[in-house]
Amino acid sequence: MGWVLGLTGGAGSGKSTAAAVLSQMGFPIVDADAVSRSLTAAGGGAMPAIVERFGAEMAAPDGALDRARMRELVFRDPAARRDLEAIIHSRLEKIVAEQFAEAFRTFPIAVYDCPLLIESPAARARAQRILVIDTPEEIQIARLGTRSGLSPDAARRLLAAQVSRRDRLLAADDIIVNDCGRAEFEARVHRYGETLLNSL
Repeated sequence: MGWVLGLTGGAGSGKSTAAAVLSQMGFPIVDADAVSRSLTAAGGGAMPAIVERFGAEMAAPDGALDRARMRELVFRDPAARRDLEAIIHSRLEKIVAEQFAEAFRTFPIAVYDCPLLIESPAARARAQRILVIDTPEEIQIARLGTRSGLSPDAARRLLAAQVSRRDRLLAADDIIVNDCGRAEFEARVHRYGETLLNSL
């Protein structure tokens, strides 16, 4: 059995880039967002329960989750957010456990790419070590504008809805700062990955 490196960071931090670098180095990646998206895609395992709880209007014409409509609901209704998370969480945990079991057949370390790693007790408990990608907020706001077309105010609201930068850093065992160009950041992640490989 191997061990799990939890990888997290705020929106626009570069977490996905870090995961891609580690994947290229041979580390198996278990992507919580990808699992969650599969559960809410057309025919996804969470869709029947979502429709039962929230109504048929939460399904788009193709049968997938109407993400814009659901996002609007959970932003203004904390109870709806908790219910949605409960529906997805139980199903996500089962799939994630299966993916880790598969990963450890070929590699002693698996990376858990999980945006809500700090907020979720179950996700946090899964990781033996936590790597945080830390980025100054002004850089995150600029990246969210470029990547997602968010206005600075919208980007700030998104960041405010996430766990605070301070809490994320307090939870970290390791930190990689992403305050540089892409090539330098990828080099930093690569050096970190090499350190892990050399420790095996």
